[in-house]
Amino acid sequence: MTIRFIAACRLPMPWATFTMHGFEDEATGKEHVALTLGDVSGGEPVLGRVHSECLTGDALFSMRCDCGYQLQAALKRIAEEGRGVLLYLRQEGRGIGLLNKIRAYNLQDQGADTVEANERLGFGADMRRYDICTPMLDHLGVTGLKLMTNNPRKVDALTRDGVNVTERVPLTTGLNPHNEHYLSTKAGKLGHMMALDDFIQAQDVDRDR
Repeated sequence: MTIRFIAACRLPMPWATFTMHGFEDEATGKEHVALTLGDVSGGEPVLGRVHSECLTGDALFSMRCDCGYQLQAALKRIAEEGRGVLLYLRQEGRGIGLLNKIRAYNLQDQGADTVEANERLGFGADMRRYDICTPMLDHLGVTGLKLMTNNPRKVDALTRDGVNVTERVPLTTGLNPHNEHYLSTKAGKLGHMMALDDFIQAQDVDRDR
C-alpha cells in the first residue's frame, strides 16, 4: 500500500479553520484528504471520523441517507473539541462508485433495501477498504482515535489495519422520513450500533449549508 502525501493548505469552514492534507493512492490513482484541527500528533487520542465520500448526501443535500448530516456533525464536534481529524475517503456508495450507486438507488425505488440493491448488482453489501487510513494517520502523527461511528465493522477493520481505536463515539443525527428504512437496514443487516429512538430528527439539525 503506497499512499503519497501531496500538499497541505488552510481550509476555512463554518465551524473552524481546518488544515486539509492531500494524499494519492498510487495503486488506484484515487485522491483522499484529511482534515485536521489543532495538534493531532502524539499525545492523547484525538476525536476523529473516517468518512467515505457521498456526493448525494455531502454535496447535493440528499435525505436518502445520513451521510451529509454525519459529516457536518463530526466536523462541528471536532471544532468544539478544538482538536481532531477527519479522513475523507473517495469510495462512493460503500465502494461501488457513483454510477452503480445510482443504479442501486433505482432498485431501492422499486422496493429493494440498501443491502439487497448492492447484491442484485453483483456487489457485496459494503465494499469499502480501510487499509489506506493507516499511512494517512501515520503521516499526521495520530497515535489513537476516538472514532465517531455507529459501525462496529469499521472499528474492527481499522483495528486490523493497525489503527489504535480507543473509543467509539456514536453519531445519531439526520433521521427523516426518506431515510428511516435505510437506517433501520443499516442497524438490522449491517450491524450498526444505533437505535432510531436515539436519533436527532433532520429538521432539528442546522446543516450549515
